Amino acid sequence: MEKKILKDKDIREPLFDFLEETFGKTRILEEKTMGKSRADAVMITPEALYGIEIKSDADTYARLERQVKDYDLYYDYNYAVVGTRHGMHIAEHLPPWWGIITVERTEGETDFYILRKAALNPKVDWERKIGILWRPELAHIQELNHLPGYREKSKKFVQKKLLEKIPRELLQLQLCEELFERDYSLAAEILQKPSRGKKRV
Repeated sequence: MEKKILKDKDIREPLFDFLEETFGKTRILEEKTMGKSRADAVMITPEALYGIEIKSDADTYARLERQVKDYDLYYDYNYAVVGTRHGMHIAEHLPPWWGIITVERTEGETDFYILRKAALNPKVDWERKIGILWRPELAHIQELNHLPGYREKSKKFVQKKLLEKIPRELLQLQLCEELFERDYSLAAEILQKPSRGKKRV
């Protein structure tokens, strides 16, 4: 039985279907900047953020060490999704808490298998993680928790206040909910807001 060489574009859509079937309620955000790298995808569930790195049969491990360090700063769990070329060796290049999903295509079907389930990432940096949120999303969390608006303060100041005032378990759920509800049609307007004065959001 001949196995097709899979490229990134062959993997994405069936992978996202597989993740939804496996994890239930999910939202996928593609090509998200994280530090000096870019996450192929971020999967949001009601309880956690998952970084997804795709290594197709056409990819190499050249940038993987740097990418792993960046994923580990931002996401609660991380998965490498690999074609058959990498399936036997990928574990040698990943921390033990990373999960591994293998993918192959035979007879017109794209099959996925969870070779190793991801464990909770011990290196996640909460300041980096909450920094994923836009200012209006942070403001909504402030409102939900009856905190001051801090309208004249920087985004980083607000992030630190939320980390000080809100229990992690609650903040985790609220962060995930904000990302579930994010409206990217408003992105240009939000990200072009002035950064000082009373007009800041």
